[in-house]
Amino acid sequence: MITVLFGPPGSGKGTQAKLLVEKTFLPQLSTGDMLRTAIGHETSLGKKAKIYMDKGALVPDEVVIELIRERIGARDCQKGFFLDGFPRTLAQAEALDVMLTGVGKNVGSAVLFQIDDSELVGRLSGRRTCLKCHSMYHINTNKPKKPGICDKCNSVLAQRDDDKAVVVQNRLKVYHEQTSPLIDYYKSQNKLVTINAALPSELVFKFLVQALGA
Repeated sequence: MITVLFGPPGSGKGTQAKLLVEKTFLPQLSTGDMLRTAIGHETSLGKKAKIYMDKGALVPDEVVIELIRERIGARDCQKGFFLDGFPRTLAQAEALDVMLTGVGKNVGSAVLFQIDDSELVGRLSGRRTCLKCHSMYHINTNKPKKPGICDKCNSVLAQRDDDKAVVVQNRLKVYHEQTSPLIDYYKSQNKLVTINAALPSELVFKFLVQALGA
């Protein structure tokens, strides 16, 4: 089972990926986490990626693809995995297919977490993150017991810069420009699964499991 999880920022794909890992014991491949790990371990790919990330530039597709190629060769990926955060563009999706074909594998399903932009702006701009343990809260739907203070470690909560309304709207603009073409790409391959991400998390997961037969 090789599954691509994609959708706009704040649609909950990362949360659902973690729930799928718990249920299926298949790994979640988050390119962001993989890049940070490679950099921390000072691997050759990590060193290449760090050059771009230190400049605030996007890591080239060929570096990310090679990182994924290395990762899926690990024993825990042999029965499948969930791709979270990749591919983000049509070019990346095409490169992923070529890479998987080269090792006798293919994407089985691509799950789109669909939700209106207006809902996402409210979700993201209302998030507050613990500066110490990184636990997340929301000013309306998941309030801490003590305003502005983390329940878990008693540290201060803050709004991340990329969760501010103006930034969120720009992130959504980039998503629609770069990632939306993936919908037609996977639809043409009869691999697209669409989930209503505006539903409560437990219902999203229920429909996700049903759709994937997990």
